Amino acid sequence: MRTFLIDTDTASDDAVAILMALAAPDISVAALTVVAGNVCLEQGARNALYTCEVAGADIPVHLGAAAPLTRRWLDAHWFHGRDGLGDRNYPAPRRAPEREHAVDALIRHAAAEPGLTLVTLGPLTNIALALALDPGFERNVGRCVVMGGAPCCEGNATPAAEYNIWVDPEAARRMFRSKLPIEMVGWHVSRGEAVLSDDEIAEIYALGTAKARFAVDCNARAKEAYFVQTGERGLSLADPTAMAVALDRSIGASWSRHFVEIETQSELTRGMTIVDRLNVAHDENNRAAWADALAAGVKADICWTFDAPAYKAMLKRALA
Repeated sequence: MRTFLIDTDTASDDAVAILMALAAPDISVAALTVVAGNVCLEQGARNALYTCEVAGADIPVHLGAAAPLTRRWLDAHWFHGRDGLGDRNYPAPRRAPEREHAVDALIRHAAAEPGLTLVTLGPLTNIALALALDPGFERNVGRCVVMGGAPCCEGNATPAAEYNIWVDPEAARRMFRSKLPIEMVGWHVSRGEAVLSDDEIAEIYALGTAKARFAVDCNARAKEAYFVQTGERGLSLADPTAMAVALDRSIGASWSRHFVEIETQSELTRGMTIVDRLNVAHDENNRAAWADALAAGVKADICWTFDAPAYKAMLKRALA
């Protein structure tokens, strides 16, 4: 049995990713730690608790950072709805969040079960705080699967950046300069063949389970917003693609390992995930700009391509 910690801002695609983890027979989800992101902290916790109820699972949910490290919090209501679940008026969950802070829970679980898998589905504020509070945290994490970034492609928050990294780039920079074993699954992975067509959405809904109906209904707003944003039809689920990789790394079809730097100064490229794909950071002309990243001496595994049929099969099994 593998242990997962899931750090989430729990909007509609996070909910589907959580359902996937809870349905996996070889996974024990130790806790859901919530961070402000697509929705405010309290709404994210409410959504996480409700998602657990849909799955019939009693998983601890912990409240974490209510804002980025140094910046004003900026939501994504236009994409996921004001409640993050498509404004479907779901009932209040029956349980309340735990009293223990999310950062303390992350540190405690990682220390208790060294080698566990950390999956991040939102801004990286909680993770940056855990790294600052406990230097041993990074050593206790066996895998760190990050849904975030836009390596060598356009972003969804700005032309240069994906939302989870853009909203708190200082936290992302701290994390990518840590020794966490990062596997970065960027926004690009959820596009193209990974997008669910209308027929595939209908097939999921026809499964007839509460999980399947919830997964489709709460993402109806996101499906419309994705078309407005990209002109592409279908349902793109970024967090479930990262969760699929966390559950089965081979679904990430091609990988390479590189230094990654996060832009924090420029408003034009704030949150950009700059991947040293050609390994030129050591070149004389680049050393000054990359000095801190090079001094950290850490690299991240970048997922470039994706086994979409395997992911879709996994998603259907989880919702059946």
